[in-house]
Amino acid sequence: MPQIIFLPNEEHCPDGLVVEAEVGETVLDAALRNGIELEHACEKSCACTTCHVVVREGFDSLEESDELEDDMLDKAWGLEQESRLSCQVAVADADLVVEIPKYTINQVSEAQ
Repeated sequence: MPQIIFLPNEEHCPDGLVVEAEVGETVLDAALRNGIELEHACEKSCACTTCHVVVREGFDSLEESDELEDDMLDKAWGLEQESRLSCQVAVADADLVVEIPKYTINQVSEAQ
């Protein structure tokens, strides 16, 4: 069973966390199942960028992003080459090291 290593993030997991993930499970679902409350304002429908993560290791083991995810990622704060939407990226058979960016663009929160 692959592992996801979440790097320390001040808000979501200050000490970092290593979790077991099922092959095919999304990074977001694995995070939520393990108490890491990543934002997902669009309820996992690939309609926002609040669940943006950067895959620091294991990126090449993942399925390529589709056009819709790429279009959404173009709007993400702090976009990097290894950026993905955690609601869309399914765990393969390799371990992943994931960084949760310090900021997200959450239009719902910004509008309040």
